[in-house]
Amino acid sequence: MPSNADKSAAPPLPPPLRVPVADSHTHLDMQSGTVAEGLAKAASVGVTTVVQVGCDIKGSWWAAETAAAHDAVHATVALHPNEAPRIVHGDPIEGASRSDSDKGGGGRRAGWSRQGAREPGGDAALDEALAEIDRLAGLAQVKGVGETGLDFFRTGPEGKDAQERSFRAHIEIAKRHGKALVIHDRDAHADVLRVLKEEGAPERTVFHCYSGDAEMARICARAGYFLSFAGNVTFKNAQNLRDALAVAPLELLLVETDAPFLTPAPYRGRPNAPYLIPVTVRAMAAVRGIDEDTLATALAANTARAFDY
Repeated sequence: MPSNADKSAAPPLPPPLRVPVADSHTHLDMQSGTVAEGLAKAASVGVTTVVQVGCDIKGSWWAAETAAAHDAVHATVALHPNEAPRIVHGDPIEGASRSDSDKGGGGRRAGWSRQGAREPGGDAALDEALAEIDRLAGLAQVKGVGETGLDFFRTGPEGKDAQERSFRAHIEIAKRHGKALVIHDRDAHADVLRVLKEEGAPERTVFHCYSGDAEMARICARAGYFLSFAGNVTFKNAQNLRDALAVAPLELLLVETDAPFLTPAPYRGRPNAPYLIPVTVRAMAAVRGIDEDTLATALAANTARAFDY
């Protein structure tokens, strides 16, 4: 059994990719070390571009500022699906069970939202936050609106209306600014697809950390949605993801870390970072039955097309 020290240690550098790729979804603000150190480490193994994703107002500002300061970074801005209920209904009671805390909004995840504890702000507070995301979305270094969507794992019935209202507003913002839409979809596949159909999806729509099955992948492909696969595609219990990866069109595939989460096998449970993208790329190539250079070439072109850089 690995020791606690092993679990907290950064995995080793993988062999570099011969064809550079982009990490289509990461959270540099949640990772150890400086941004410059993280980017240099990633570049040393062929990960030359990252998309830094905002999950709340402060995090979205940070993403935009970081992208402005580093040529290798592009930003997206949004209220995470679990952030919207927190704004409207306030924070769940500290220490409550999942069933209790979910009733009023998003469950607490340490280090996720920078906004801190707050009282219920109602619809007016959500409108104010969405207006700030709208302002940020107009910046040149901001290439996408997200991560937005629906998360029914952490949010119960009373928080769903706020989530869906926020999701619809983000779709409108993305379309008006001509930016990619980055979707967080957890335990909400049918409703996410329904809202996209009702609102009309932006021209460029990305399912971050794709979590559906092969049939949903076919539905997304017919709509032209990009499918971004994370390190969990390597997990033993993730055959549904590998099945989806096998049938998704090559021209719609992206790769991501969602770091510091979802570290690929054999390093599951240890800190994730963009430099581990080659591990996932090689696993994806094996599932597809193609060489890593062919896949990396497609991934690089697809990410640039998805985020228009």
